[in-house]
Amino acid sequence: MNGTVVRPAAPRAARTRGRLFTEAAPGVWVALADGCPPRGHLTEGDLAGAAALPPHRAAERLAARRALRGLLAARFPEAQDAHVVYSAHGRPALAGRPDIGISVSHEGDAVAACAALGHAVGLDVQHPPSSVPDALLRRCARERAEALSRLPPRLRAREFAWLWTVQEACVKAAGTGLAGRPWAIDVPLPATRGTWGPHHWTSLRGRTTVPLSVAYTALPN
Repeated sequence: MNGTVVRPAAPRAARTRGRLFTEAAPGVWVALADGCPPRGHLTEGDLAGAAALPPHRAAERLAARRALRGLLAARFPEAQDAHVVYSAHGRPALAGRPDIGISVSHEGDAVAACAALGHAVGLDVQHPPSSVPDALLRRCARERAEALSRLPPRLRAREFAWLWTVQEACVKAAGTGLAGRPWAIDVPLPATRGTWGPHHWTSLRGRTTVPLSVAYTALPN
């Protein structure tokens, strides 16, 4: 892009808040509840896992779990009640169903879940921050930081949120979390698709007004 950032077109979605259920990429399913309660029942394991958390974290955990359960019920009903386990880096998985990759994300009243057969997945949803410090912009956008810094503040914050959802989704799909240095992942804004090593990523621009991206790669045989 030669150091320039193209201003994105207005999203095609008519609504700004509500529910979204979409196939982000072939076989990679995403559910988003933005400003409304997510759908899906909770299992006894879900409730037990949240019981020991502080109230606000328990509410976030259960909202994300509802989104996941609703998505599984719609696309993988045989796995909708599977117990959710976590890796050392916090990556969720379905016990007994290693063939289905899952990921969840929540930011304020936006809650999202992703599931795919035969793929490891990572998902991230973010509301644009109130501001983006120059140091943070340089760290995450690197050679694109100068172009982003010239944007009006609200658009700058929005583009940064799209960038960060890609970076975070990629390290979630890799199962590394922040240890994977998401800020070092190059994201050519305002692209909607790209790759990072063996991972593909896509941003749902035009399908949702809240920045949301998903990354995925085939599970090993």
